[in-house]
Amino acid sequence: MNWTVYLSGEIHTNWRTQIAEGIQRSHLPIILTSPVLDHAASDNCGTQILGGELEGFWKDHQSAKLNAIRTRHLIQNADVVVVRFGDKYRQWNAAFDAGYATALGKPLITLHAPDLTHALKEVDAAAYAVTQTAQEVVDILQYATYNIPITADNNG
Repeated sequence: MNWTVYLSGEIHTNWRTQIAEGIQRSHLPIILTSPVLDHAASDNCGTQILGGELEGFWKDHQSAKLNAIRTRHLIQNADVVVVRFGDKYRQWNAAFDAGYATALGKPLITLHAPDLTHALKEVDAAAYAVTQTAQEVVDILQYATYNIPITADNNG
């Protein structure tokens, strides 16, 4: 059985690639999904598809709704949601994704540096695991997808 893991959060580092490479190295039965990672395409999809908006609020509003078609569908269909918070930009959308995943009962893994722990305490409290590295995420996914048959020797 393949698991689907949604990777939400910051787009300015290679954390998604690190997770993908770790999954490939470990031969895990995982399909990765994510939001649109091209920042300009994500910000401008509303005006590109539906026409120009003069005010920044309405431009953002239009694009947010179009992006939500993808993100909500992928989160709803994910087995696990990983949300990465970086220190360079505020990822309000990532916090929203974490809350949405939690509301749906999806297992949530957060990924961030220790200096963000206080700011993310409520998000981390909802997470099944709080990680600091992409490798920790891979290790958790490896453990979660590993199927050990129950025998008299290993059932405690």
